[in-house]
Order: sequence, then structure tokens, then C-alpha cells
Amino acid sequence: MPTRPTIEKARELGFCFGVRRAIKIIEKAAREHRGISTLGPIVHNRLVVARLNDMGINVVNDPSHGASPQLLVQIQERQLEIIDTTCPTVRSAQKAVKKLAESGFGIVIFGESDHPEVKGLLGWAENKAIATLNGEDLANIVLPNRLGILSQTTQSRLQFSEFVKEVISTVFPRVKEIRIVNTLCEETQKRQAAAVELARKSDVMIVVGGRNSANTQRLAEVCSPIVETHLIETAAEIEKSWLPGKKCIGITAGASTPDEAIEEVIARLKELAGGN
Repeated sequence: MPTRPTIEKARELGFCFGVRRAIKIIEKAAREHRGISTLGPIVHNRLVVARLNDMGINVVNDPSHGASPQLLVQIQERQLEIIDTTCPTVRSAQKAVKKLAESGFGIVIFGESDHPEVKGLLGWAENKAIATLNGEDLANIVLPNRLGILSQTTQSRLQFSEFVKEVISTVFPRVKEIRIVNTLCEETQKRQAAAVELARKSDVMIVVGGRNSANTQRLAEVCSPIVETHLIETAAEIEKSWLPGKKCIGITAGASTPDEAIEEVIARLKELAGGN
């Protein structure tokens, strides 16, 4: 009889402090008010958004993860009450961008230009910033003498480090001063490190989370060079063909993935593996 695989969770996975805080704030607001809408999904996870919708919380199709100051002014002008659930780490990145811009720095953000968080950061930079994942993009751009470099909070430490090196080699000596600000989310870094640790001793990794979640995508990216990796949103997506011959199945989950989604994945894996 074949040996049943061991199923192991990463030591850091699932909801982070910022997500738990945001959901706690919005659920409290839903109990006290009616007609609540969020600017974009409060987290990039369909299960969480659906549960909040059942509580009467609607989603307005606009960026979230730290709206720009211009958008906040527009909301205030419409005399709507604002409930701020911005992650404290994202808020720190916004403050860093604002300070650099006010100090006369040009700003380079290591991130996806179409990501809501990055769009928000660009807004806080007063049009003095560009967002890119390729430092060589700066080769033919006229730059100020002072340049600030920071990152979308959910990028990986290694990739940001490589980006900084690339930017410096591209812009030096045109730029006289370069200031690097570490805006990476420590919670995200801990999850990535734990995922890599587990991937190194697993035969397959299952990453649970929204496909539109940047931090979930990073988890899949750091695991896939090490071992066979599958990114899923729900337990129903697990395929039995992934399991034969596997002795250890590792599980990690994005920072916006609820505990119940993780437990459903574990239960499904046990069922497909014949119990455990």
C-alpha cells in the first residue's frame, strides 16, 4: 500500500496583521452603518470579498491599497465619510514617497505600475515618480540630481536588491545623490522566507490565495524555482494528478487568504491522498 504523503503548512502563512486590522475595522463599520462601499476589494481574495458583501459591504470599481490624496479629496468634496483601512506598512510607504517628493527628489518605485498600491504611491509622489520593474528603463530618462528608490511593499527582498543595483549602474554618475528607502513589508518577507524553507523539503508546494494578489504571486514565484508549485484560489482546483509519488506536500498562503480556505485545502488534499 502506498505511503500517504505528509501535509505541512509553512510556519508563516495566511492573514497578516494589516489584513486582520482592515477586516476588523470594516466589519465594525458594517455593524454601525449602512451603505458602506470599499474602493476596490479591501483584500485581493474573492472569498473574503463575498463574505463582506453578505454583510452589505459593496465594492466600488476603483483602486484600493492606499488611495491617492487626489482621490481622497474628491471623496471629501462629495461629503462622504471616509473609513481608512490602509495597511500601516503601505501608509509608511506613502509617507516616505511624500517626504522624498517634498525634498526635491525624483522617485523610482520598484513595482507594477498598474497595481493599486503603486498607483496610490505615484499619487502621493506629486507626479515626481515613475514605477518600473526594470532599472534599465531609466537609461534614456532625464533625471534630477537627487533620486529616491523604494519598493512596492509586497515585492521580494532579493529582487528589490537586484533592482537597486541595476538602477545605480544605470544612472551613475548622472545622479549626484541616491537615497534608498526600505518600504518592504516584513510580514510579506517572513511569509516568503517560510515558503522557501518549506519548499526545499517538499515534493510539491500548494500556494493558496487570489490570483490578483501580488503577495500571493510572490509566494508562487519564490517557490517555483525550487519545486513543483501550484497556485490555487480554492480547494476545488486541486488536481489528483499532482499527488502521486509525493511524500511531502507543502502549503503556504497569501496574506489575504482566510484560515478556512487553508483548512479546506488541507482537507481536500487528505481526501485525495486517501486520508492522513
